[in-house]
Amino acid sequence: MKKIAVILSGCGVYDGAEIHESVLTLLALEQNGLDYQCFAPNVEQMHVINHLTGDVAEGESRNVLVEAARIARGNIKDLAQAKESDFDAAVLPGGFGAAKNLCDFAVKGSDCTVNPDVERFIKAMAAVKKPVGFICIAPAMIPRLYGEGSKLTIGNDKDTAAAIEAMGGVHMACPVEDIVYDEERNLLSTPAYMLAGSVSEAASGISKLVAKLASLLKA
Repeated sequence: MKKIAVILSGCGVYDGAEIHESVLTLLALEQNGLDYQCFAPNVEQMHVINHLTGDVAEGESRNVLVEAARIARGNIKDLAQAKESDFDAAVLPGGFGAAKNLCDFAVKGSDCTVNPDVERFIKAMAAVKKPVGFICIAPAMIPRLYGEGSKLTIGNDKDTAAAIEAMGGVHMACPVEDIVYDEERNLLSTPAYMLAGSVSEAASGISKLVAKLASLLKA
C-alpha cells in the first residue's frame, strides 16, 4: 500500500492546522486506499489564539507536535524523523499554523522562510518528483520549496497572490471545488477554507486533490 506523509501544524484554524481540512484529508486518503503517517515539527507555536474570542492568549505557549497529536489521536511523529524514502507522497493541510508554524508567511509575507524540517523533507520529495499536495494557505510556501515558476493556488485573494508572485510563484485563480496541478513539479494545491463557506465545500477540493494524488501514484 502506498504511504503518504501528512504534515500538520498544530490544532486549530487560527494558530495551528485547520481541523476540518486535516480530517477531510485523512478521510480522503483512506477512501482512496492510501496509508498515511502524520508528522509535525517539534517546535513552539508562534502564539496561542483563543478560538472563542479570536484574541491572542497572552502568556500561553504550546508545542506544535503536541497540539497536532490531538488531530492524529496520538499517532504522530516528529517531522525531524521523516525520510523521503519511506513515503510515496505528502499532503500539507492548511490553517494559519501552516503560515505561522511551518513557515512565517503570516508575519513576513514574501520575505518568509520555511521551518528547516519542512524544507528538508519537502525538498527531498521534490527532488525525486514525488507528488505533494498543499491545501488552503499552505501553498504560500511553495515558491520557497519549489523555486521560481512553480504553479499554485490559494483561491483568489489578490494580496496573498501578489506576495506569492513576489517570491517567484505563479498564482492561478481557482474555485473551491477545483485544484491546480503543476505537472512539471508533480505539485497539487486547492483553496479549501481560503474560499470554502462550509465543510462540504472544503471537502470538494480536498477530495479532488487526494483523488488526483492517488491517480498519480497508480500511473
